[in-house]
Parts: sequence; structure tokens; C-alpha cells
Amino acid sequence: MKSKILVSACLMGFRVRYDGSDKPAVLDALEQLRQENRLVICCPEQAAGLPTPRLPAEICGGEGEDVLSGNAVILENHGKDVTREYLKGARLALQVAQQTGCRYALLADGSPTCGSQKIYCGDFSGHQINGSGIAATLLRRHGIEVFSEQQIPQLVARVVAYDTTSTP
Repeated sequence: MKSKILVSACLMGFRVRYDGSDKPAVLDALEQLRQENRLVICCPEQAAGLPTPRLPAEICGGEGEDVLSGNAVILENHGKDVTREYLKGARLALQVAQQTGCRYALLADGSPTCGSQKIYCGDFSGHQINGSGIAATLLRRHGIEVFSEQQIPQLVARVVAYDTTSTP
């Protein structure tokens, strides 16, 4: 069976980001995988019932691991705590990945949910820090390899290598 990849919906051209935009830069790079029906498209925030557009939100007091352990929160830019909603989205993304057999995930960097290498620093200044969002962290905890949109060549190479060595 060929490897499946959970992909942030915004990376596939869906206008689901907090500001109602998308990040379709990866469409061409993933076309072959899409044609092979390997992509499982998901927006954790929308799955959790958050609206689009929605207020910007950032992890305050740490990164995804800290939110999952209860030591940090996710706040909207007006101060409302939306941790519970974002945790629900992360859990739903994990559930979708597990139910569809995803070994890999390609997530949009910067997001408090999907950031896999970078997240915003938590003070709404526009500065990013090294770190992971809650869905990226939760997926990794459950053995799913997570990549950012800047790592598409590495993801494709990893998928090809795995499929080549695991095919009977």
C-alpha cells in the first residue's frame, strides 16, 4: 500500500486560513501524489468548528508541547483563550490521519496548530520562533513524520524511499 500524507487544506488552495486566504504554493510539487490519491486534506481549525475568517491566534508561553501539557495557552489577538478549540482541532487531525493510514503530514508553518518548524512568538509582533504547533506535536507523538511546506523535496524523497523499501 502506498503511503498517505495528511496535508493542510490551505496548502492545497483552500481558503481556510485565519484571514480567509490560502497558501497554494505546493500544488504543483504534490500533483503526482494527488493523482495517486495519497493526499488526505484537512484543516484542523475548521474541523474544530472555528470560523473562516477568524481572529489571529498564537501560542503564548511556549509551543505545542507546552500547550498539550497544560503549560501554555493559545490566545486570539484580543486576548480570548481558544486553547480548547485548537486542541480539539489537533485531536481531530490526528484522528483523520490515523483512520486514513497517514504515515506523513505536510503542514503549514507558522500556525499555532500546524507549524512544524516555526510558530509565531506569542506577542502578535509578527516574529517567528523555532517550534511546533499543537497538531504537529500531537502527530509526531503518534509516530507520524511531519514536514513543512519548505520541506517538500525531503517529504517526497522520504515517501519514495519508504514505498520502495516496504513494497513486497
